[in-house]
Amino acid sequence: MRIPFLNRPATVAVLRLQGAIGIAGRGGPGLSDTALAPLLERAFKRRKPAAVALAVNSPGGSPVQSSLIGARIRRLAQEHDVPVHAFVEDVAASGGYWLASAADYIWADDSSVLGSIGVISSGFGFAELIQRHGIERRVHTAGRSKSMLDPFRPETPEDVARLERLLGPIHDAFKEQVRARRGSRLPADRDLFTGEIWTGREAVELGLADGIAHLVPKMRELYGAKVRFLVYGQRVPLLRRFGLSAEDILGAVEERAAFSRFGTRG
Repeated sequence: MRIPFLNRPATVAVLRLQGAIGIAGRGGPGLSDTALAPLLERAFKRRKPAAVALAVNSPGGSPVQSSLIGARIRRLAQEHDVPVHAFVEDVAASGGYWLASAADYIWADDSSVLGSIGVISSGFGFAELIQRHGIERRVHTAGRSKSMLDPFRPETPEDVARLERLLGPIHDAFKEQVRARRGSRLPADRDLFTGEIWTGREAVELGLADGIAHLVPKMRELYGAKVRFLVYGQRVPLLRRFGLSAEDILGAVEERAAFSRFGTRG
């Protein structure tokens, strides 16, 4: 006797991870653990998917949000025994690569940009500018480190040392994440944690990706020609559909600047 439900095509849940992490841009909420949590929960639970496919296109952003999102992906994958495939589009750099590394397999296009396994802190200094215009900066603090890296005061060696003390452990956590997820696929004689970036083909050769492939054909190859795709994406809040706030515009500018560092357009 034929049991129809045993012959149903496999289902693959598809979740798009688009944009800078922790930065709202283009009228959207940005990539954050809070925003993605309900989508990830549904993606792993609804209709018992054969796999979850992550379409990743992110230049990075908040290391904390990268860690939280990546950890949630791993928890759900283990709880539901569902394999995760990450498909890198234009870029998966810095925190974007952290998200991709949460997958069991990473696939890329030949021209994708991957890597940037490092930590960056940037800003501007206006101390000489305001002095030239006769402007006096007045800052009063309770706690001598509260004005660290004030852009309107000269940078001090002490401030730089404090910043490096913060960046070092964050970089170590990033390296531990990549080593834990990529394991023996990484070369033993190559330092991949310098912040350098590579194309998709180079990333495969270095063990940072598993192959060159696109989402739909690869999922059909692995899970059958009739595989069904359930696509999940973040909704734009109703009020934002009718116009952008100043915060939205600034977020979009910041996101575009983050993408431009890797020669891509967000």
